[in-house]
Amino acid sequence: MTQTQLERLKRGADEVLVEADFEKKIASGKVLRIKAGFDPTAPDLHLGHTVLLNKLKQFQDEGHHILFLIGDFTGMIGDPTGKSATRPPLTKEDVAENAKSYTQQVFKILDPEKTEVVFNSTWMSKFNAADLIQLAAKHTVARMLERDDFSKRYASGKSIAIHEFLYPLIQGYDSVALKADVELGGTDQKFNLLVGRQLQEVYGQPPQVVMTMPILEGLDGVQKMSKSLDNYIAINESPNDMFGKLMSISDVLMWRYFELLSFREITEINDWKDKCDAGQENPKNIKVILALEIVERFHNKEDAQKAHQEFESRFKHGKPPEEIKEVTLKGEKGVMIANALKDAGLTTSTSDAYRMLKQGAVRINGERTSDKGLLLESGNEYLAQVGKRKFAKITIT
Repeated sequence: MTQTQLERLKRGADEVLVEADFEKKIASGKVLRIKAGFDPTAPDLHLGHTVLLNKLKQFQDEGHHILFLIGDFTGMIGDPTGKSATRPPLTKEDVAENAKSYTQQVFKILDPEKTEVVFNSTWMSKFNAADLIQLAAKHTVARMLERDDFSKRYASGKSIAIHEFLYPLIQGYDSVALKADVELGGTDQKFNLLVGRQLQEVYGQPPQVVMTMPILEGLDGVQKMSKSLDNYIAINESPNDMFGKLMSISDVLMWRYFELLSFREITEINDWKDKCDAGQENPKNIKVILALEIVERFHNKEDAQKAHQEFESRFKHGKPPEEIKEVTLKGEKGVMIANALKDAGLTTSTSDAYRMLKQGAVRINGERTSDKGLLLESGNEYLAQVGKRKFAKITIT
């Protein structure tokens, strides 16, 4: 493997532990077993999740064996990472349904023919009480309390359930069961990944290399991408919504997205950045390249091109999208504007609607309005717009 290939595999990684071990494993020419674990705690993936999947794809393209681990057993424990309180476990039914959704979505990135999907219940369900006690004997409470979230909870007097200590042990044992050479995870998973490395040594295996990937910032460019913060781009969103959201990110954040989400060569990306910094290229044009790449990955080239055309039509010429959701609201005398925007799904609440009105971000039938007392009268149809991307055809009955 050339130095360029090695750098490609390390691209975007926050840490590689231990880097010398990684270089030796790569230089050996052996097909490496690359593991990444996902607890099916939620059925929908967003672009933040794909940072890890993209790295798996890079290893896959270099000919390595991908172990896509679905933590159906650990998912029923509940990952305590980053939690300030005990996390409620999922039911078997929740885990099974979410796991099915995960596999459908990840194969938009990974090659299903070259990916081994494994479930840690395969080996953990065979553990009896004695096996679990023996595993627990491989680690100490002192080491567990080195974890930042555990130590903070312990210091503040918040409860830590015994089963939460089992989570990193079982995740670590997964690496033993799978004989992993490299394990990938987010920076928040570093402790758990290192437990895997330590357990492999205890069980007489060569310790895995740990590669942590950064947490992707959301559309606001500040907080991590999260559905709860409404700053996310889901990988199953429509081409138009995905394209529009990508075009809404700042010029600064664009380079971060290129580094962590794009499959383009870093030399090409750096060349674009240099030209933008020198005023020789418009960042918007480069952002279009990023948006086209991402939309095509999760849909297809034709849909990506149509989304681009739709975006240009809407934002250059002020035209509404071709397909607008239609909402019927009941109101004998009509519906107040804030309630209509909320019920149509254009704002998250009436207070959010008032804020949008105050900011001048609301248009009714193409006319901007800031009138909080506006009544949408019964028997009429209205084209409502909030911001640049949200439209709805509202009929009042």
